Amino acid sequence: MEGIILGLYLFNNKNYVMNITQDVIDSWRKTISEMVPIQNISNALDIGCGQGIFSAVLSDMGVDSITGIDISEDILKVAKENCQDYENISFLHRSAYETGLESNQYDLVLERLVLHHLDNLPKSFQEAYRLLKEGGYFIVQERTPEDIQQKGSETHIRGYFFEKFPRLLETETRLRYESHIIIDLMKKVGFKEVQELRYWETKNTYEHKEQLLQALRERKGKKILEELEDTELEELIQYINSSIPEGNTVEQERSTIWVAVK
Repeated sequence: MEGIILGLYLFNNKNYVMNITQDVIDSWRKTISEMVPIQNISNALDIGCGQGIFSAVLSDMGVDSITGIDISEDILKVAKENCQDYENISFLHRSAYETGLESNQYDLVLERLVLHHLDNLPKSFQEAYRLLKEGGYFIVQERTPEDIQQKGSETHIRGYFFEKFPRLLETETRLRYESHIIIDLMKKVGFKEVQELRYWETKNTYEHKEQLLQALRERKGKKILEELEDTELEELIQYINSSIPEGNTVEQERSTIWVAVK
């Protein structure tokens, strides 16, 4: 089944387009395989599964059974379409706070780029703890304020957004949590052996700088650019154009991954 997740439906649906490239998937698989003994994981729960991309990735990594849950029924329709050829993946309309699922059921619970949508982290962490088997793994990935505030460079293009328009940084960090807060909450609900990794994720590779600049003009995969007027966006593009060299550009963004054990 591997590779189905990059199907046309995902990238051609105008209402549900995510900037997930094969580079993102490959680097994530490698990193998670180094942090968690994935060969020992039989079943997993993907909380805030979105379009089902990483539910499918877990399946491709060898997990036998995956359940994805999300609060949005519309997004779950997309997830089901994306993963229609994966017989071992099911999707449910549930909340991260009260899933209604059986306790002590999963070897792994994943929350990838979900925390900034949640207003009650303790409750969501308690629910993840309840659902995991003893010795199970809780994987959380999110951007912290420190991740977001990395300086702009020829690889960290997003950093230039905030240098040029500082108000975007306020928008981006408003719902982000410091790493120590996440670790403290994990330990408070009972998790142990918390690993923390600063993770540079390759988002896109552009053969020519103009490809990157055109992607910015189209705001592809950059929802935050919707905060800018067209004239401001063009100012930003010119700023980036003068800041990075010609030629190949590998665009990366930093986040943090925490792995805790029940």
